[in-house]
Amino acid sequence: MKSDQHVHSPYCPHGSNDGFEEYIGRAIELGMEAITFTEHAPLPTGFADPAPEKDSGMDPLLLMDYFGEIETLKRSYKDKITIKAGLEVDYIEGFEKETRELLDRIGKYLDDSILSVHFLHAKEKWYCMDFSDDVFGELSSISGSVDNVYNMYYSAVEKSIDADLGVYKPTRIGHITLAHKFQLNYPSRRNFGDRLHAILHQVRRKGYQLDYNAAGLFKPLCREPYPPDDIAIYAKKLGIPLVYGSDAHQAKDVGQGYKNLLPILQSH
Repeated sequence: MKSDQHVHSPYCPHGSNDGFEEYIGRAIELGMEAITFTEHAPLPTGFADPAPEKDSGMDPLLLMDYFGEIETLKRSYKDKITIKAGLEVDYIEGFEKETRELLDRIGKYLDDSILSVHFLHAKEKWYCMDFSDDVFGELSSISGSVDNVYNMYYSAVEKSIDADLGVYKPTRIGHITLAHKFQLNYPSRRNFGDRLHAILHQVRRKGYQLDYNAAGLFKPLCREPYPPDDIAIYAKKLGIPLVYGSDAHQAKDVGQGYKNLLPILQSH
């Protein structure tokens, strides 16, 4: 089924003002049969957002409005496209209990969800790793090297896969190579293929899916999907479901890169 299962919304505090119906209209225009809205979940209670504008997650007071709007749209578009309500949930080490409590409260409203890592901790400070190349550079400097950032990121991903986040824990792992986002400015010295292969085996053991995220193709310092082709092919060989997502934060980006990723999506 042609679908885009990683799409943001007007509830994204760092996105655009495009309305739900603009995203849905674009998906229909592209011949999509389904679209999943996976807005950035509210950050866990007690976690101070390190992003300059404090806009990494949606306002928790708006969660029920978000789910309510999507429910209305499901009915309005039921003959044209399947619409799912989801969230992109952050895994933040040390905040598992708070994340589980959030999911326990709102899990019954979720049709789908993604578990992602954006935040890393170094020298008693949290960083939104993918916020900008400057932030990534600062994190690399403080942690000692780009390779150290990669190791920190992959360690967090490993912990996210094994974390006990309750019965509503997301079972799709988001943009598993997000650490590559600024690789043309901050290249790693070593090849992390073996580390990624081990993570994929971990994903398979859990029976989880992988977010096959096209956004990296359009990042000027990345120029590859998350994960890149060789890792995506390995995941397919392991039988891990790859789920296409544009990671659109504006309506025009729905479906971006789908044709680029289609050969691997359709491979056996």
